[in-house]
Amino acid sequence: MCVAAQAITPCSHGRSEACLQHDCAIRQGVFGGRNLQLCRAAGVDVLFVPTDAEMYPPRDQEGFSTYVITEKLTGVMEGKSRPTHFRGVTTVVAKLFNIVSPGVAVFGAKDFQQAAIIRRMVRDLNFPVKIIVAPTVREVDGVAMSSRNKYLSDDLRAQAACLWQAIQRAKEIVRASGGTIPANRLKRELQKLIQSRPAARVDYIEFFDPATLEHVSKVRRGVHLALAVFIGQTRLIDNARL
Repeated sequence: MCVAAQAITPCSHGRSEACLQHDCAIRQGVFGGRNLQLCRAAGVDVLFVPTDAEMYPPRDQEGFSTYVITEKLTGVMEGKSRPTHFRGVTTVVAKLFNIVSPGVAVFGAKDFQQAAIIRRMVRDLNFPVKIIVAPTVREVDGVAMSSRNKYLSDDLRAQAACLWQAIQRAKEIVRASGGTIPANRLKRELQKLIQSRPAARVDYIEFFDPATLEHVSKVRRGVHLALAVFIGQTRLIDNARL
């Protein structure tokens, strides 16, 4: 049996207006039928979408006070930009594992750090589940598919391709170097490319060991690149092995 689980919870997002709109849009997608249609087409048997009240006891019932925290892997990249984000992710995923009891769970490679953290949680807490990381699905122009893309106007959507273009440029530079290249120099090159788009603003560009997520000062083939970029008000992420 294939179960698609989707839980939008207060602890997994900062409570900014943008995040509230994001949560609302996803819920409308689920209950409006779009996600249901996609799941049916993919052969999903059950779509499990618990409410916040079902996942987290309301305040008048003493509230929710237990969280799952994975140390070491969470203080960089997404964890640095969004300090409470992964506490929410690991907590809600742990709850979903306990409720659904899957034998296999699939996560997307677009959220590379998230997948690494969930793998570590599963290992450390002995969850009886196999984690599979599925390849990033991309649009024709290379933009990683994301629910956030719907917030982009036509002009902003065209500028969003700069993330994939930066990844491709980084691969070209590393291949041409024939060895190693200073991470700071490569970062400046990618920042220049991205910020040549008028609506683009870099949050971070990081080069790291894919096994440990530790920063590397010298970039060579096999090193991983992750980046987060604001296109207008919409924050997009992407990553790739170089």
